[in-house]
Amino acid sequence: MKRAAAKHLIERYFRQLTEGCGNGACANELCASCLGFQPLDHNTAAIRALELYKINTKLCDLHPSAAFPDNNSAEDTQPALLGDRHGKMTDNLFPPREDFRDVHYLTEEKVYEILSICEGKKDYSPLIRVIGRIFSSADGLVRSFRKDKEQHPDTKEQRKTHQAKDEDKDEDDKERTTAMEQESEASASMEGATGSTENRLGPVEVSLDVEAVRRVYDRLLSNETMESAFLNALVYLTPNVELDLTYLDVYDTNPDYLNIFVIVMENSSLHSPEYLEMAMPLFCKCMSKLPLPALAKLTRLWSRYSVEHIRRMMETFQQLITYTVISNDYDSDSLVNDDEAVVAATKCLKLVFYANVLGGDLDTGHNEEEEEEPPSESSELTLQELLGEERRNKKGLRVDPLEKELGVRTLDCRRPLIPFEEFVNEPLNDVLEMDKDFTFFKVDSESKFSFQSCPFILNACTKSLGLYYDNRISMYSERRITALYSLVQGQQLNPYLRLKVRRDHIIDDALVRLEMISMENPADLRKQLFVEFEGEQGVDEGGVSKEFFQLVLEEMFNPDIGMFTYDESTKLFWFNPSSLENEAQFTLIGIVLGLAIYNNCILDVHFPMVVYRKLMGKKGTYLDLADSHPVQYQSLKELLDYEGDVEEDMMITFQISQTDLFGDPITYDLKENGDKIPVNVDNRKEFVSLYGDYILNKSVERQFKAFRRGFQMVTNESPLNCLFRPEEVELLICGSRNLDFHALEETTEYDGGYNKDCRIIKDFWETVHSFGEEDKRLFLQFTTGTDRAPVGGLGKLKMIIAKNGPDTDRLPTSHTCFNALLLPEYDTKEKLKERLLKAVTYAKGFGML
Repeated sequence: MKRAAAKHLIERYFRQLTEGCGNGACANELCASCLGFQPLDHNTAAIRALELYKINTKLCDLHPSAAFPDNNSAEDTQPALLGDRHGKMTDNLFPPREDFRDVHYLTEEKVYEILSICEGKKDYSPLIRVIGRIFSSADGLVRSFRKDKEQHPDTKEQRKTHQAKDEDKDEDDKERTTAMEQESEASASMEGATGSTENRLGPVEVSLDVEAVRRVYDRLLSNETMESAFLNALVYLTPNVELDLTYLDVYDTNPDYLNIFVIVMENSSLHSPEYLEMAMPLFCKCMSKLPLPALAKLTRLWSRYSVEHIRRMMETFQQLITYTVISNDYDSDSLVNDDEAVVAATKCLKLVFYANVLGGDLDTGHNEEEEEEPPSESSELTLQELLGEERRNKKGLRVDPLEKELGVRTLDCRRPLIPFEEFVNEPLNDVLEMDKDFTFFKVDSESKFSFQSCPFILNACTKSLGLYYDNRISMYSERRITALYSLVQGQQLNPYLRLKVRRDHIIDDALVRLEMISMENPADLRKQLFVEFEGEQGVDEGGVSKEFFQLVLEEMFNPDIGMFTYDESTKLFWFNPSSLENEAQFTLIGIVLGLAIYNNCILDVHFPMVVYRKLMGKKGTYLDLADSHPVQYQSLKELLDYEGDVEEDMMITFQISQTDLFGDPITYDLKENGDKIPVNVDNRKEFVSLYGDYILNKSVERQFKAFRRGFQMVTNESPLNCLFRPEEVELLICGSRNLDFHALEETTEYDGGYNKDCRIIKDFWETVHSFGEEDKRLFLQFTTGTDRAPVGGLGKLKMIIAKNGPDTDRLPTSHTCFNALLLPEYDTKEKLKERLLKAVTYAKGFGML
């Protein structure tokens, strides 16, 4: 890459010395377009070009009327570049150089002045030429549409002052490192000025008048020929800007360089096919090379835009990704990760995503305290260090640099300006080789781009596949470490997490075993789970584990135990603040949830969303009461909206009361001496905040900390936190309640002599589709061990229907480990329906192998 860039720069120096930049007013003494320049033969020019490259001499920007900036044949590309949007040639796209040659940057007034002259003559060539020259020049764009009058000389006296400064262009040696300055004499004075103003600008402010840029675009883009001028100028601009950002610290020396990207992104035609094909891939590569402070500033600026503007930018990058993906063929040898256009557009989309987050409803506080776990001193960890197998992510989960620079997380946003789902690109998900992408994410992140570093663009199904790979690799790693440890110690250790439990003592057995593991060596929780019910035959290939989880949850969530309360209106469980159970019981529930994710099992749990937010690190607030405690939420909302005398009419204090497990009232002061502090109009927001904090955090602090500790024992080394949002974690644990049996029919496979055209198979699917919602769930429970669809829907579930003999009175059976249904070949459709319904209705403890 560096060799190619050096070659490109030397060629530009050579062309500048032999052909010039094409600007008749050029004052660069090292350019053939400058008056008084002595012509050089090609050999002398080549030697001189090498010398200029070594000392980083300034280059003129190629004037739009000059030769093309790359090595491609002008004959091949010129018709496409100089034609209008319909491919027709424009005869006078660039009129004589004498027109407005003293215009080196644009203001809104100057554009309208030239436009007025052009409209009077019915000839837009002068304006097109100015647009082409300014918008293809980095310096021209940086100086254009400035809102700071001191930086933008408009009066004749100011222009004379700047022209005088232009003659001293060689005084600043640092400016010689800039590789694309069209008018070096102007840029030296301008960059000195802009560097001083940047210190006066806030982290969101820019020296650009964005509204003026929008008005100019609105006036000019209605003209198709003018639109072609913008397109052509952007094609000329991007190669030089990319070189500047890649090899020169242009943003550090001139922070107003960011204005280029702000101006270009205001063009409402960027999503058109011409831009997507010719200009946007190059422009996205330029933008992705901006330094981190510039990316953060651009993100903060965009976060202040309206929803319509943010959505337009989001759709522009999404369309570029989609257009590129569907226009190319990808496979295991030609990965989408290697497509520079897709990668650059995804990096640019990340800026819009975080702008969407910053512009939404943020809650950067209310974070759960992280528990500092003491380092394990077990012999296994010591052996791992000796074997070079130290824990993955031992230094903590990776943090996105842009996220850290902005000081905000996706989790901090309660409601973004644009729904997160709109940032998912399905065509990209369809072609992504997740096994390769996962390798780049975990091993080769420095040299290879992984889309998991931009998880917002991936759907939950794709991310769950990445999590699956991570979990499986962790299991194999634990197995390997155990084998090596056995060789060193001479003991035979179990490479799996084996639980042997009794059905009638399942909680006690599971609790004792898992508690011992968590105390002795929590790493064993990351081994592959195998469950055995005492006194029962069978090998756990997944089905026994499903039943174990199901039985544990049924026992734990039993209202008679009192660990959780159940709300009939929401059908959701919540932690019982008066529970008499010890913390170990809640830790066990957390471990079970973590093991379910780790072992790819779906659980029948019913928690409000605030539980998953708290698991991800956010405390509950008043707003979370809406789905966890809807009655209290409605009362508090009415309190906030009440327009009367709150203190006199409601007579509420900062002391609240609840009932304990035995129905006895208990009181709690939200503030010291809360019973003596009345709630009024001035302090009602504080009351509501403290009430929500008590209900969701303080009253269940003991129970939830134990629950979260158990969950993190299994998932603390997983990329769960950096890939998934709370609603996606719920989907991982609980699956989807939306059941599309037609999608299941499409993906079902057949064995033992059946195929999709068999009479009984057709009868079977007609029967299943005729079932009611409850019977469908019973059938799914009978066949797979859960009544939920996996992440991605039933279409992702691989069910097998196998022939189980001829017509008989026997009921269908199932192997839940393999999602297999063993179906006899019943003679009639009626008998099939009767036998199937009886099997699924009485399936618990029967027919599930």
